[in-house]
Amino acid sequence: MVRGRIAGAPISWGVCEVEGWGLQLPRERVLGEMRQVGLTATEFGPEGWLPGEPEARAAVLRAYGLQAVGGFLPVVLHDPDTDPAAAFDGFAETCVAAGASVIVLAAATGVNGYDLRPELSDEQWATLCENLDRLHDRAQARGLLAVLHPHVGTMVEGAEDVETVLTRSRIALCVDTGHLMAAGVDPVALTKAHPSRVAHVHLKDVDARLADDVHEGRTPFSDAVRAGLFRPLGQGDVDVAELVGLLEHHGYAGWYVLEQDVMLDGAPEGEGPLVDVRVSLAYLEEVAS
Repeated sequence: MVRGRIAGAPISWGVCEVEGWGLQLPRERVLGEMRQVGLTATEFGPEGWLPGEPEARAAVLRAYGLQAVGGFLPVVLHDPDTDPAAAFDGFAETCVAAGASVIVLAAATGVNGYDLRPELSDEQWATLCENLDRLHDRAQARGLLAVLHPHVGTMVEGAEDVETVLTRSRIALCVDTGHLMAAGVDPVALTKAHPSRVAHVHLKDVDARLADDVHEGRTPFSDAVRAGLFRPLGQGDVDVAELVGLLEHHGYAGWYVLEQDVMLDGAPEGEGPLVDVRVSLAYLEEVAS
């Protein structure tokens, strides 16, 4: 049943790991509003937003009646002089303590933000894929799932990058409908071609015109987000119904995380981001029924 596999994410309230992203709302408001709208599970959000100590983190989520899904972990994977294992192991221990199951990896560039990224050499690609397999195995040894999140402004972004990972690594994917479209990748077509490699899903709808501007380099990613790149489900150009139908037909049993990245320039008026979360939740429940 899809309803029991829908989770929230703090980024839908503008809470993000990128320095200078915008106003960061307090966790009391965000977690309280998740429960208010009927969500029963969430990803962690950025480092420092929840308590760092694993038991304290678990206690905060329990206090709001929220199950921990896991969270987003950007780590440098392409540098042979940088070992991601320590950061990964610490995050994995937090997941285990909180009862979470998913580590959503992003292949970080090593610099702040998502507007620029370097090109990798063949040797660096080999290192990246070897590290993905290592972390996949380390997660499995703890009873966890590690997935790779193709993400604008990281080392795995567009179609060629994704194909390299699918060909040269064993790791499963987190399909993020918005980041894929902003990188010129059709998330429905990718899912149709590789349904068995999809193990986690971040759902957001997308303004296709702004996504094309990002992909073609006319608009920086952060500017596009501020301009409304990501939309509530059902109000953009992603065929969410087909995507969910495809996954369910192929036996997908993972999470659908409502993750509409937004930036807040100041304190939101009225209900603020909760309005869009409510719309997305209602739409997903309708198409998945």
